[in-house]
Amino acid sequence: MGKIEIGVSTLHLLNKPFNKMVKQITNIKTNNIEIVDDGFHALNKRRATTLKDIGESHNIKFSVHAPFADINIASPSRAILKAMLKRLENSIRLASFLEARAWVFHPGLKTGVSMFYPGEDWKQNRKTAQLLYKIAKDHGLEIAIENVPEPYPFLMKGVKDFDRFFNEVSEPIGLALDIGHSNINGQTEHFLRTFADKIVHIHAHDNDGKDDSHLGIGYGTVNWQKFASLLREISYDKAVIVESVEKVTESVSFLKSII
Repeated sequence: MGKIEIGVSTLHLLNKPFNKMVKQITNIKTNNIEIVDDGFHALNKRRATTLKDIGESHNIKFSVHAPFADINIASPSRAILKAMLKRLENSIRLASFLEARAWVFHPGLKTGVSMFYPGEDWKQNRKTAQLLYKIAKDHGLEIAIENVPEPYPFLMKGVKDFDRFFNEVSEPIGLALDIGHSNINGQTEHFLRTFADKIVHIHAHDNDGKDDSHLGIGYGTVNWQKFASLLREISYDKAVIVESVEKVTESVSFLKSII
């Protein structure tokens, strides 16, 4: 098994201006940074160029979290979906420019009209994911779809949903396993054992098992020792990205000590 790299998401800096975020990531004791392409940090060519220069000078490798605010890849509105796809395609292009190791995106959501068109949102979710894979492949980029927690109206939250998705989609779309989210759903071990060959990226943060609070590692109910043991069992050898919004340095140190 290769060495697991512990990285850090810029989520905890999302309320900071882009330039301040850039300065702070150079002080984080990791060479693996996940850029959240949203809010104050929404990527454009100038910002991506700045990040690439920082990466080359500080030996930092990037992954990118796709935009998620007001994004629904299962939207029933063709006009809105077209605008969202343009936004996501731009994110993929810039992630490729950064030579990102992964581009992580959220599954679609149910809407106020979903009940009138049973199954259509699932079809659109699948269709858009396949299109995103094609776009990413053209840019030489690996993409991964993330599990999300209850009670949000996402179409893919539990193991059963992902099992259906992977059975219906032939494209090799990876799974970005979010441990905080799977903790809320009570399925962390189930996800790790079921999709050992699909998991290409991991987000790590803690919570009380109820709210998606993105606590520091070890400050909630996640059994991190069990998590580390399962990673060894399934021979996981890719990145684990700390996505906590507090106690980030302590979280990195703790994970490095057990993984």
